[in-house]
Amino acid sequence: QVQLVESGGGLVQAGGSLRLSCQASGRAFGGNAMGWFRQAPGKEREVVAAINWAGSKTYYADSVKGRFTISRHNAQNTLYLQMNSLKPEDTAVHYCAASTYPSLQIPSWAYTYWGQGTQVTVAS
Repeated sequence: QVQLVESGGGLVQAGGSLRLSCQASGRAFGGNAMGWFRQAPGKEREVVAAINWAGSKTYYADSVKGRFTISRHNAQNTLYLQMNSLKPEDTAVHYCAASTYPSLQIPSWAYTYWGQGTQVTVAS
């Protein structure tokens, strides 16, 4: 079992930055691929970024490429999402997720454990 707790969301002006953190506890974190997802009102949950167990491979949705950076610190059981040049369309609840697989995973069905989400609101 893995417990995930996100933090770092909030209200920011367009063009600003936020850094989301996801603290994992429970079973070993270092062996799990991790991902960030988001869900805006009236829309389906979508992948934002993903990372393999070692942090050596990453994936980004086209909408966030060049603006967001996913990283992990396995010794501290923490996943990060640095979000720069934020846009109003980035407004959503952002979720941290952990897979039982070590390799890079993209679809939401590949993830078993989910956090409760943190709200990111970008004002125009």
